[in-house]
Amino acid sequence: MYDAIIIGAGMSGLAAGIRLAYYGQNVCILERHYTIGGLNSFYRMAGRDFDVGLHAVTNYAPKGDRRGPLGRLLRQLRFKWEEFALCEQRGSVIAFPDVTLAFDNDIELLKSEIAAKFPGKADAFERLLANIIDYDDISDDNYAGSARDILGETLGDPLLVEMILCPLMWYGNARERDMDWGQFCIMFRSIFLEGFARPLKGVRLLLKNLVRKYRELGGELRLRNGVQRIVHDDDKAVGVVLDSGEELQARKIISSAGWFETMRMCGQPQEKLAGSPGVLSFIESISVLNRQPKDVGFDPTIVFYNDSEKFHWETPLGEMCDTRTGVICSPNNFVYPGDAQLDEGFMRITTLANFDRWTTMSDEDYKQAKLKWYDQAVASAVRFIPDFRRHVVATDMFTPKTIHRYTWHDNGAVYGAPEKRLSGETHLKDLYICGTDQGFVGIIGSIVSGLSIANRHVLQSAT
Repeated sequence: MYDAIIIGAGMSGLAAGIRLAYYGQNVCILERHYTIGGLNSFYRMAGRDFDVGLHAVTNYAPKGDRRGPLGRLLRQLRFKWEEFALCEQRGSVIAFPDVTLAFDNDIELLKSEIAAKFPGKADAFERLLANIIDYDDISDDNYAGSARDILGETLGDPLLVEMILCPLMWYGNARERDMDWGQFCIMFRSIFLEGFARPLKGVRLLLKNLVRKYRELGGELRLRNGVQRIVHDDDKAVGVVLDSGEELQARKIISSAGWFETMRMCGQPQEKLAGSPGVLSFIESISVLNRQPKDVGFDPTIVFYNDSEKFHWETPLGEMCDTRTGVICSPNNFVYPGDAQLDEGFMRITTLANFDRWTTMSDEDYKQAKLKWYDQAVASAVRFIPDFRRHVVATDMFTPKTIHRYTWHDNGAVYGAPEKRLSGETHLKDLYICGTDQGFVGIIGSIVSGLSIANRHVLQSAT
């Protein structure tokens, strides 16, 4: 009998496991795949290390700053700041056809950009800043509400509204076309008020540190042990049955698999559940260059681009991908200590994609589609940045099919379902969810989600 079983060895599941193990809980993390991290993972191909999922860690805080989510998770997981080894971004850009806005980890740059490029809107932007809800105040009571409507009323400039929404939706919005106000506030603070950073060694450093800490505390991690179903006695969860048929019992169960995915494990038919699974999925190309990106004229850390004044955030229906908007990120363009640098140049380009189209073709058609859409995504991106294509020496791409394989999220939805379950509670006693569908996204958000659910529903109930 375990004190807690955690389904999924992603960031939120590992964080929950560490927190519980610190307090002497007998914890087992179950992961269907052979590796950890879910979509935020890494792999090695042709002698090169590749990150997937992670562009940048949001919610950056400098050493010694104990405020915000990063400070909180370092305290509760008992990591030293140096163990995350976060290096700040050089600076990023929101690029629309006739206007660009530069920003970095100091909100003053974005303020000055808005004052210069949207005359008369500086005061309106200050009013928006005053209205941003603090993380600790986000609840079911103030989470809902149209971010587009509130931004329109506050800022009074349609183009500025679209430009502010663009990076926030790209990095954490499961809802098409609009964004819940609470989610907007979470993402605004994490990107514009706290900012981007990255370890020189990438996501593997974060994951290896989390696993090391968990195992040092006596936690059990079982890879290639997927959960087939959650066992319940009337209205109480009591254990799980693995894909192998083995049954494990636990006093508490935390699932990071997603709301609808967890409900399926409980035997709940989807048609009886409120809401619907997320539909927003991506392709992402990785281009390896024979030189550093700055040497071909690409200096920003991240560019969020859109080729019209209206930002379209929805599943492409007529095509496999929508290249009108995207994200261009170079992991080379962070301020690494001692001018350290990655051995090769990397450019990563992310584009909206249609899950159904990518998962209903033959293997040969799939290979051809990857080649075609790599070319089209890069061609779209180089309208906004220097053309790096003649320096490419290797490429790879993940698609909605890849995302589904490593996360099992319906529709390959990167940010889960539009309706978030902020309390983490389910219809069963002692079964809770953490991670993307609980409401916090990104690396730091996922870790905070795992901590919050462990604290609130396991540790507090044990005292």
